[in-house]
Amino acid sequence: MSKPAMIDAHQHFWQIARGDYDWMTDEVAAIRHDILPRDLEPHLRQHKIDGTVLVQAAGAVAETEFMVSLSRQAHFIKGVVGWVDLEDANVAATLDRLTKNTVLKGIRPMLQDIEDTDWILRPHVMEALKQVADRGLRLDALVVPRHLDVLAAMAECLPNLRIVIDHCAKPVIAGGVDPGNAWRDGMERLAALPNTYCKISGLANEAGPGWNADWLSPVVNHVLSTFGASRLMWGSDWPVLNLAGDYTRWRDVSTQLLGHLPADAQAAIYGGTATGFYGLDTTE
Repeated sequence: MSKPAMIDAHQHFWQIARGDYDWMTDEVAAIRHDILPRDLEPHLRQHKIDGTVLVQAAGAVAETEFMVSLSRQAHFIKGVVGWVDLEDANVAATLDRLTKNTVLKGIRPMLQDIEDTDWILRPHVMEALKQVADRGLRLDALVVPRHLDVLAAMAECLPNLRIVIDHCAKPVIAGGVDPGNAWRDGMERLAALPNTYCKISGLANEAGPGWNADWLSPVVNHVLSTFGASRLMWGSDWPVLNLAGDYTRWRDVSTQLLGHLPADAQAAIYGGTATGFYGLDTTE
């Protein structure tokens, strides 16, 4: 049996002149410049990564179309997770148009930036998410701990919608503090639902300066024990990662966190889960 492809299940590109990256304040000045496929390729080669999932970084359909266009130029982009307005009455038509591009695998509303924690449970949003599921698309959940119970309620109501929790739901671990029982309980409730998955990504940024395997292990060990390797996927969150470290350091720390696992579990986390969840074609 052949070894699954190595997949970075969460990375970004952007072109600043496009003008829709509202979150790029002076706080992220270090990455506020064009970052495109040629910038990531050396890291992929160095770490023998076969493909990536490119994830939205702006709340605009135009950015989704931009990412799809990049996938035609950079064949390592195996899937795109875009954005649609889930409150738009014409969302079904937008989804129909976008899904003509088979590289589009999912959508991601920027829930962390929406003040109303319960927004995703609004009836018209739930209906739009049903439209997402009906088209075989997945949902990337960009959430923080306040969303965990709401996300579980949504997942229970839409069992046909496959959901992946980005960045382990961004637990509060700055400086290496314990992520807390509320986070653990919320993730355990989500893991009990068969349509939910989780990305081991973004944790360096949540831990902040000085992050290391010891700081991150309580989070990683908890999602390992609750979701299991078959519902976990590894991602770099590059280039946001560069605000806290770099690609090689994240790979090295990931090895410290996951290297004790059996080979089949590591193969799942480093590519097999993402390939199956997103339906990636890794034959190229």
